[in-house]
Amino acid sequence: MPKQAPAFCVLLGPDLAGKSTAMAALRQGGGHRLVSADDAFLAPGHALIGRLRREAVREVAGREEEWSPDFFAALLQTAVLHLRDQLLAEPEVPAVVDSYYYKLLAKCRLAGVPENPMFAWWRTFPRPRRVIYLDVSPETAWRRSGHGARLNRLEHYGSEPDRDGFERYQADLRKVMRDEIQDLPVTVIEERAGRERTAAAIRKVLAHELG
Repeated sequence: MPKQAPAFCVLLGPDLAGKSTAMAALRQGGGHRLVSADDAFLAPGHALIGRLRREAVREVAGREEEWSPDFFAALLQTAVLHLRDQLLAEPEVPAVVDSYYYKLLAKCRLAGVPENPMFAWWRTFPRPRRVIYLDVSPETAWRRSGHGARLNRLEHYGSEPDRDGFERYQADLRKVMRDEIQDLPVTVIEERAGRERTAAAIRKVLAHELG
């Protein structure tokens, strides 16, 4: 019998929106679990997830002559399944899930992966009560990227990062993610000065949805 999913919300946003910073701030109280595939939130026994994701970006993304887009998507699926498994591990505790499968699916689509049976399976996973969407201006995101110095292959178009390729990619990423969550309740949190203001806005939504 399938495990019961807990009440949960998804924190989503384009690259450099401040999602990881907000997740770190949410560690202080709140009565809910944080579920993420980012290294800062992985248990020591799950470090493999972070390594696989980094290697998929560094060694596989953008190298279609050596690796198929489907192989790339299969590597990213390990992170998706980790998020699902961790979500279901404690069904009695409400959770905040980092991006869930929505952002990874969008990254796959922008990397050239066609509609895949894997995506249809992901869409059968438990649905969140709400998506909390962090937005960010192109100017702030570009500045946070170190003017392109800290970008990886899945954050811009073109062989080398420049502002035009970054902004075009992020615009497409937003569209694909928003299309994927169009039938879900969504709260958009606009860019705020300081992580505490952003975290406070997120906590207000979580208090309403998760108690």
